[in-house]
Amino acid sequence: MVGATFPLIQDAVVSVGLGVSAPARHVLSISLGTRYLRQKSRVESEVNGGTMQVVLGAIIAILVTICVENLRRPRLQLSIEVPPLDVSYPPGRPAKDVRYLRLKLFNKPLTKWMLRAPALQCRGLITFHHLDGQDIFGRAMAVRWSSSPQPVPTEVVDLLGVPQFRIVDIAKLTSESRIDVYPGETELLDVAVRFDSEADCYGWNNEAYFSPTLWRTLDWKLGAGRYLVKVVVISSGQKVTAVFRLMNDVSRNAFRLEMATKDEWMKVT
Repeated sequence: MVGATFPLIQDAVVSVGLGVSAPARHVLSISLGTRYLRQKSRVESEVNGGTMQVVLGAIIAILVTICVENLRRPRLQLSIEVPPLDVSYPPGRPAKDVRYLRLKLFNKPLTKWMLRAPALQCRGLITFHHLDGQDIFGRAMAVRWSSSPQPVPTEVVDLLGVPQFRIVDIAKLTSESRIDVYPGETELLDVAVRFDSEADCYGWNNEAYFSPTLWRTLDWKLGAGRYLVKVVVISSGQKVTAVFRLMNDVSRNAFRLEMATKDEWMKVT
């Protein structure tokens, strides 16, 4: 390219400087060639610089998008419901006085100008452990969300209030429960329950509605004592884990959950 340009420059020197001596024409040719090379280098630099700016801008846009999406991912927190839920039922129910131990799942919101994504289809698993970390049942209990419908048949009565038949919703007849948690909102999940003056407590989920002894699932029965409870909630690729201490060596009115210590965390995680 440059070699092909020098004859053109030399022809230009000859055409505009016929009356100039040969040495002067040679100097003029070199000067014009140097100027051309500088101009060519400047143009190539501007083109390359523009290309680099486009590439750099694309990389920055991708990084900003990744950061924003990471900020918008659900941020879930588990905490203990205080005080526990105490319920008194009328005669004819499986128990009269009941205490439910529940946890709160909170999806932390972002600022006013950026919304956190909802935690969709949250599901959870609970395992019960001795204080040394040993898994008591060797399997996990599916979580029941307190706001989900009770998996019981709908009773249909006549105009006199006499039961005629029951309608069973197949979708409810499952031990697994799922729920969506939107930013700034809290959902409750059940952990354990204790009845009347009984010393035993039971893990509480949808299975309690189908157990032979209603509300008392023998597969999740815990005697008097203290235990560790590991709770894992999963949603849209996110997972939050927490460990609590279950206090069942006290009266029903003192039956409660407490935060586990760091050493207790290490035993079950």
